[in-house]
Amino acid sequence: MSSSFIATTLVPVLYLLSAILFILGLKGLTRVRSAQRGNAMAALAMLIAAVAALLEMGTFDLQWIVLGLVIGGGIGALAAVRVEMTGMPEMVALFNGSGGAASTLVAASYVWLNVIEKDSGSTAAGVLGSASAITAVLSMFIGALTLSGSVVAYGKLAGKISGNPILLPGRHVVNLLLILGSLGLGIYTLFTVADSGSIATFIIVVMVLSLALGIMLVIPIGGADMPVVISLLNSYSGLAASATGFVLQNNVLVISGALVGASGLILTQIMCVAMNRTLANVLFGGFGTADSGGGAADNRDYTNVRSGGAEEAVLVLENAETVVIVPGYGLAVAQAQHTVKELASELEKRGVKVTYGIHPVAGRMPGHMNVLLAEADVPYEQLLEMDVVNPEFNNTDVVIIVGANDVVNPAAQKTPGSPIYGMPVLEVWHAASVIMIKRSLSPGFAGIKNELFEYDNTMMLFEDGKKAVQGMVTELKSL
Repeated sequence: MSSSFIATTLVPVLYLLSAILFILGLKGLTRVRSAQRGNAMAALAMLIAAVAALLEMGTFDLQWIVLGLVIGGGIGALAAVRVEMTGMPEMVALFNGSGGAASTLVAASYVWLNVIEKDSGSTAAGVLGSASAITAVLSMFIGALTLSGSVVAYGKLAGKISGNPILLPGRHVVNLLLILGSLGLGIYTLFTVADSGSIATFIIVVMVLSLALGIMLVIPIGGADMPVVISLLNSYSGLAASATGFVLQNNVLVISGALVGASGLILTQIMCVAMNRTLANVLFGGFGTADSGGGAADNRDYTNVRSGGAEEAVLVLENAETVVIVPGYGLAVAQAQHTVKELASELEKRGVKVTYGIHPVAGRMPGHMNVLLAEADVPYEQLLEMDVVNPEFNNTDVVIIVGANDVVNPAAQKTPGSPIYGMPVLEVWHAASVIMIKRSLSPGFAGIKNELFEYDNTMMLFEDGKKAVQGMVTELKSL
């Protein structure tokens, strides 16, 4: 096979095939039923793109390629096997950060190899061209802030950093200075500095400033907004990859990065709409602080709470014809998805119609509940999105809430001035009976009282989600 055929025909065809598979893979990820196929197609697209890139290079050191595959593949395989579903948001945050780190290092390495090591006495823009120099700065800037921001997001999700917003004085001014400083210094360096030593030093400073910016952008954001932050950081990692594609003049990297960037922004907007908040409010609002209104709820805020156990819950379910199960992050923590499926199966044996009400921001990442329930082989047709299930609650006999809180709080519709007022929620209180499974009366991420706990048709079941549902299953089987 001639080198001209590889360069002019085979490589472009492989890149085109890779781009098509990336698009089809992303389309497959929009539905639970086709998500596995979409993920496999995207992985195949990445493999084809990597092979095409190596063919385009012509000569390379195979041992480093193999070493990278072994190390990277080993880490990925180990994470896939060992990480629990409750840890998936944290892993996604780290994946976003890894993508940002890769883009930063590739762009910096490109400048290093083509400008600094050659020490031609010319500016980077003179050697690389203006377009490549600008996109190199953007790639390093966006990639570095994505890395540090993702690490902070991971820390908040994993409980290693306080989930409360950390509002530093003058943070907006500091952020503006970091943005102007990192971008300004990067462009100044690549367009005006010709000394290779100075270029290397300034590039390192640019990356340090960008890392600091990522930390400053995410630290003020509360845990309740982490689903939005994860989506946004995912978009950032795509933008960084796309910018790196322009630096390397690699079309498939530009396309795949743009796909990730655009889809991440769309998902971020969907998350913001689901929370009735603007992106600016998420990024700069400090949601969850003491001055956000409402204050943190505790047991003293409740005066009319009715509680029961598994036996009382089954008495409520005994005559039910329709049941809607509402999952929340507590279900993920308790790893109760399989037990919930078992409960649904027992109810269905008795002729009960069972569906699941899914709120877009339930859990700690977009689609968290869908993935959890799919893991337990819950039929996709039973998963009803918020807009579909809300009109059904008026005709529902029993709603079983497992670990959800803010997304079922009536204050979102009935209490003006509440921090979540106006946020679309699951209107579970319209059902004939509500069984609320929760460890305690502690508040959700919003830190406010949940008025649903005091409703006459609500029964609280204070226990670990898995144990509570298992108790209900046992009681049903004994009937």
